[in-house]
Amino acid sequence: MTFESILKRVNLSKLSRREKIIVAGGSGLLVVFLLIQLVIVPVFERNARLQRAVQSKTSVLADMHRLKSEYDRLSSQAKQSEARYTQRDKGFTLFSFPDQLAGQARVKERVSYMRPSKTEQKNSPLKLSRVEMKLEAVTLEQLTAFLHGVETSKNMVSVSKLSISRRDQKEGLLDAILQVDTLEL
Repeated sequence: MTFESILKRVNLSKLSRREKIIVAGGSGLLVVFLLIQLVIVPVFERNARLQRAVQSKTSVLADMHRLKSEYDRLSSQAKQSEARYTQRDKGFTLFSFPDQLAGQARVKERVSYMRPSKTEQKNSPLKLSRVEMKLEAVTLEQLTAFLHGVETSKNMVSVSKLSISRRDQKEGLLDAILQVDTLEL
């Protein structure tokens, strides 16, 4: 059945005024309903989708700004560290550094052994240089002076491991095994 055949069957002239008002009102409601469903709702849904997309992109942009500032900070720190590495004394070697420092801290004769090692870093041009050394029968003041010299050096050297044991309680002497590390280009 087509719409035209329905209209031919329903003769509007035979309808009463009240029935005509009801048919016109129903037709008007149908037109309003179709207008809402086919025009207004899609516009609001598209607007809501666009708002969500804008919020998502704004969040991504904020993350990008945060990551950029973090990258800039890390890049600056890397440049500063690289500059500090290049400012080392000419001919600097990690093996000679603790030996020289032991002489300054007056514990050179207390050095039992020094074992150097180097480790290649994965995906990096840097090498980890390490010296393990043992100090025997040193006072707390001597050990503190030595450790302070290592940690405050401009050569970017640090103590990565330290083991202290009492040697003699009466004299207050200590034995210490420590690892001194640095990175080399």
